[in-house]
Amino acid sequence: MDLTTRLDSFAGVGPARGKALARLGLETVGDLLSYYPRAYEDRTKVHSIADAPTEEAVCVSALVAEPARLSRIRKGLNLTKCKIVDGTGSAQVTFFNQDYVRHALVAGESYIFYGKMEVSGRHRQMTNPVFEREGKTRFTGRIMPVYPLTAGVSNNLLAGLALPSVENCAAMVEEGLPAALRWEHGLCAAGYACANVHFPADQEALAVARRRLVFEELFTLSCGMAFLRSRRSGAAGQVFPRREVEEFLPLLPFAPTGAQRRAMGELLTDLTGGKPMNRLIQGDVGSGKTAVAAYAAWLAFEGGYQTAMMAPTEILARQHYETLSRLLAPAGVRVGLLLGSMKATEKKALHAALAAGEVDLVVGTHALLSEGVEYANLGLAITDEQHRFGVGQRSALSAKAAVPPHVLVMSATPIPRTLALLIYGDLDVTVIDELPPGRTPVETFLVGEDKRQRMYGFVRKQVAEGRQVYIICPAVEEGEDSDLKAVTAFAKELAEVVFPELRVAFVHGKLKSRDKEAVMAAFAGGDIDILVSTTVVEVGVDVPNASLMVIENAERFGLSQLHQLRGRVGRGQWQSYCVLVSGNHSSETRERLRYFTQTTDGFKIAEKDLELRGPGDFFGQRQHGLPVLRAADLAGDTRVLKEAQEAAEKLLEADPGLAEPENRVVMGRVKRLFAEDGDIFN
Repeated sequence: MDLTTRLDSFAGVGPARGKALARLGLETVGDLLSYYPRAYEDRTKVHSIADAPTEEAVCVSALVAEPARLSRIRKGLNLTKCKIVDGTGSAQVTFFNQDYVRHALVAGESYIFYGKMEVSGRHRQMTNPVFEREGKTRFTGRIMPVYPLTAGVSNNLLAGLALPSVENCAAMVEEGLPAALRWEHGLCAAGYACANVHFPADQEALAVARRRLVFEELFTLSCGMAFLRSRRSGAAGQVFPRREVEEFLPLLPFAPTGAQRRAMGELLTDLTGGKPMNRLIQGDVGSGKTAVAAYAAWLAFEGGYQTAMMAPTEILARQHYETLSRLLAPAGVRVGLLLGSMKATEKKALHAALAAGEVDLVVGTHALLSEGVEYANLGLAITDEQHRFGVGQRSALSAKAAVPPHVLVMSATPIPRTLALLIYGDLDVTVIDELPPGRTPVETFLVGEDKRQRMYGFVRKQVAEGRQVYIICPAVEEGEDSDLKAVTAFAKELAEVVFPELRVAFVHGKLKSRDKEAVMAAFAGGDIDILVSTTVVEVGVDVPNASLMVIENAERFGLSQLHQLRGRVGRGQWQSYCVLVSGNHSSETRERLRYFTQTTDGFKIAEKDLELRGPGDFFGQRQHGLPVLRAADLAGDTRVLKEAQEAAEKLLEADPGLAEPENRVVMGRVKRLFAEDGDIFN
C-alpha cells in the first residue's frame, strides 16, 4: 500500500461506495490522509454500567447476559434488544433496524459499548451504541476521528479506511516545510502530524499535530498571496492625470463624508503612481462606495481611458448605470449599459461604440467578459460585490486591456481584517467606516411565533402608510425542511389568507433570470406591497420606499447575512425596521440574534460572525476564490496566522523565487493550493 493506492481496492468498497467517496474528493490513500476530521470523540475512558455519566456518549465494558431478541414493530421498523451486565448492575441495549446485531452480539462474551447511557426510573439503557468485542477493539479505547460525510459514506467506513492508511502510509507523506523553519517554530514532522490528526495518541499529540498542519497551510497560503503582491508591484501601470478631489466634488449632489474623502485620496495616489492599482473598498450598505468609484471613473475619463464596471445582477447593473449617468454625464462622460438580456442589435451597437472609444464608462454583468467585447483603451476595471466574483473573473476582465488596467473592487460585506488580508491578499484594502449624516439606523427586533399576529398588524400599518415590505424565507419549496418557512407556499398563504387585500409577490434563485428581474423591477416601481423572497435580494436593487424587513427562521442565517438583508431597508427618508422571527429557544441562538438587534456596525457583526461560525460559513458556498483550507480555521487560528505570515515574508526575503533546493517543495505546495487559478504564477 502507498499514497497512490486506490480506495476502491479496499475490501468493502464497491462501485457505489467508491462513487460516494469520489464525491468527497477521495479516490486514493493520499486523498484520504489529507482529508482531516472535523471533530473527535474521546473513547479512551471505560466506565462501569452504574458509574457511566448520562449526559454524554461514553464507553461501557459489559457482558452480554442473554441472546439478542429481534421484534418487528411494523413495516420498516425492527427492534433488536439484549441485556448487558457487569459487577455494578445491568442495562438494556436497543438497536433500531440493525438486524445483524442479533448474530454479532454473542451471549456470554464481553464487549465495549460506546453511546449515551439513559436512565428511565431505576433502569439504565443505551440506544444504537457502537460496540466491539473486548480484546479486539479498533475504535474504542482511543480518540476517534469524526469526518465530514456525504450520503452513502458513514463515519465508520471512513475511519475503517483511514486506520490502515495511517498505519502503513503516514510516514510516506511529503515533508512540506524546510527543516530550519520547523525547528525555528517548534513544529513536528509531517508523518507525525498526519498520524496524530487522524488517530491521536492523546489530546496533547492532537494539539501538536494540528498546530503543525494549521501553520503549514497558512504559511503556504501567505507565500502564495505574497507572490501575487510581488508580481503586481513589479508591473508598470497606466498613469492617470492628477486631478484633485476638490475638482470632482461639484459633480456630487451631497458633501462627502471624511471616510469617502480619505478613500478618494488613496485612489488618487494609486492611479497616478505608475503601478497597477488593485484596491478593495469595503463599506457598509449605504456608506457611499459608488461615489468613490465614480471619482476613479472620472479620473480615467480625464486621462482618456475607458472604465468597465461589473455588477453581479442585471438589476444592480441597471441601478449603477442610472446613478453613474446622473453623476458623470454633466462632466461629459458617455455611459453605456451591457446586459445579457439585451437584443443582439443593441449589443452589437454597444460593442462597436466600445471598440471605437465612443463609450467612456460601460456598466454591465458577466456580459462584459463575453467574446466580442473589445475596448479602445481600458484603463480601469471595477467589480461590485467581490465575493461573488473570484480572482479568475477579475483577471478575465483585466485581460481585455492591452496594458493591465487598474482594478477597483467594491464590497458591502464587512470582513474582519485578518480574513481580508488573506482573501484579498492581492489587494490593498480601504475601509469606509462612516455613514452619511442623516441616515437613521434601522430599528431591529427579535420576536417569537407567539407575536406573529402583531407582526402581521405591523406589516399592514407600514403598507397603509405607503411603504413596502420584504419577507425573507430560508427555503424555496415546502419539503426542503418541514420546519422552515418556504417562499412559494408562504407567499400563497400570505396572498390568499393573511393579506388578501395587498399585492404580494415572490422571488427566489430558482426562477429564470428574466422572471426574477421582472419581479424585482415591479417591486422597485412600487407595484408590489410585500415581496416574499429567499436571500436573492441580499444583493439587490435599491428600493428607498421599502421600510420593513421581516426575516423568518432568522436562526438559520449567519449574522453577516442578516446584516446584508437588513441593509435592503433604511434607504429612504422614513424610519425603517427589521424584525427577526424565530421559534428557536436555544440560549446560544437567542444570544446571537439578540446581539444582532443591538448593533448596526457591520464590522462588529462580521467579527462576531467569524468568531461564531468560522470562515467557511462566513461566505456561504465558496464564492470568494480563496483556496479550500483543510486544517486551519481563520477565526480561531489568528495567532498562528500572524506567525505564518511573518515566516512567509522572511523566507521570501531570503529566496524570492523559492528556487533554493530546500524551498522547492514549498513552491510546489503553493502551486497546488492555488491550482484553480493555475496560471497566476506563470
